[in-house]
Amino acid sequence: MVLGNFESLSYGFPTLFLAVAVVVLFIVDLFVEKKEWLGDLALLAVAIAIFGVVRLLSAESGTLFNRSVLLDEFGLYFQLLVLLTAFAAIWMSLGSREVQRTNQGEYWAILLASTVGMAFMASAGNLLMAYLSLEFVSLTSYVLAGYSLHSRRAGEASLKYLIYGGVASGAMIYGMSWIYGLAGSLDFHAIQQALAADDGAALPLYVALVLTVAGLGFKVSAFPFHMWAPDVYQGAPIPVAAFLAVGSKTAAFALMIRFFFTALAQSAGGGAYEMVGGVNWNHLLLAISALTMTYGNLAALNQQKSLKRLLAYSGIAHAGYALMGFVVLTDDGVRAMIFYLTVYYVMNLGAFLVVMLVANSTGREDLAGFRGLAWRGGAVPAVAMAIFMFSLTGLPPLAGFIGKFYLFAAVVRQELYALALIGVVNSVISLFYYAKIVRTMFLEQPAGGEGLVEVDWHNGILLGLLTAATLVLGVFWGPLFDFADRSTRFFVG
Repeated sequence: MVLGNFESLSYGFPTLFLAVAVVVLFIVDLFVEKKEWLGDLALLAVAIAIFGVVRLLSAESGTLFNRSVLLDEFGLYFQLLVLLTAFAAIWMSLGSREVQRTNQGEYWAILLASTVGMAFMASAGNLLMAYLSLEFVSLTSYVLAGYSLHSRRAGEASLKYLIYGGVASGAMIYGMSWIYGLAGSLDFHAIQQALAADDGAALPLYVALVLTVAGLGFKVSAFPFHMWAPDVYQGAPIPVAAFLAVGSKTAAFALMIRFFFTALAQSAGGGAYEMVGGVNWNHLLLAISALTMTYGNLAALNQQKSLKRLLAYSGIAHAGYALMGFVVLTDDGVRAMIFYLTVYYVMNLGAFLVVMLVANSTGREDLAGFRGLAWRGGAVPAVAMAIFMFSLTGLPPLAGFIGKFYLFAAVVRQELYALALIGVVNSVISLFYYAKIVRTMFLEQPAGGEGLVEVDWHNGILLGLLTAATLVLGVFWGPLFDFADRSTRFFVG
């Protein structure tokens, strides 16, 4: 199914509806005095978009908007995950005291606009759409990161994000221009065919891939393109930090998977892929994966104060774990990445939500503010945080264990034992700093100035859902894994 612009409108309903909602929010914000209900309007818009994506799951695969956008189960899966991230971020924002002190009309519109860009990243069919959608997400993210207008830390975070992002984007588009010059096309499938027919340009292609990986690695906060993450997470409002940590990273991984497995590799049968163009790019990603998880865990181990910075380094480490799926060049690796990113969504959002609950009640985001949390009226968030921390470590019977199990199993199946060993050692290292948070909440006595922690019903609902999902997916993950399995089938045209 190959559709032109007008025929594609009905199939592109979810993202186009969100784009219209962005315009509506900007216009309505000009005329209403009470802005509180604009967040509810944004939440409703995302819910309608989620319903639209679910309806498209049964649609025939094909290309939309003259091959710029792909309609397949892979793209729809990640669109759904991005929309669920936006829904959770908006829900968190409605209960965040940081966001309540901002111009909320613009905030909701920019957050939805960023979600539109992420949805197009997941379904991009050529280099032009890939770059435009990624750059649009970057520009809106720069604004969101600095949205605490009276915070110097937020302004610094936004500026650093902008500088790092500008350099990464410049490197990426330069690399993409090389790929276009080598293949003579922007379309992923056409690039694959051109590179498969001629592998005599391995050196320039390798240079192009290194430059392109710089931009994509920046979005997933992979080493050595990670420098922005700790400062941005610390300076941004907590719901924005959660949105960037999960949504932006998920969309970037979706784009990376589609780009590498449809433009730079071809199916070899039996669920395996073979690289085209004469470049073994999986070796490059293997090195990045190992360095990313090792650096992230060691840096988090040394982080003694800010919990948001600790979660940023933790996110870097988990990007390294997810990158393991690229190396094996099989459907097993892709499936494991998809499943792990979904599990990461649940665990990481839950951890940021607990940080927000403590910040709402005490105004503190540091580790010292969590001393004796279980005995200061915060027994529920303390227990939930312990579950999220142990799940991020990968302990059974929690969702994080299942996610890492499939990743490590895919790596071991391809006899990449060294990479699997590095992953296991890093998981053990991560236990030290995750357990430190749990010890602080349950075993350390409050110093007296931390204050009581209260959980309102609004945030309590989301906390309960994320905690339950972390527990349930650790023992009953079959349906989600089957959904991830169906989503490994790319439409290449």
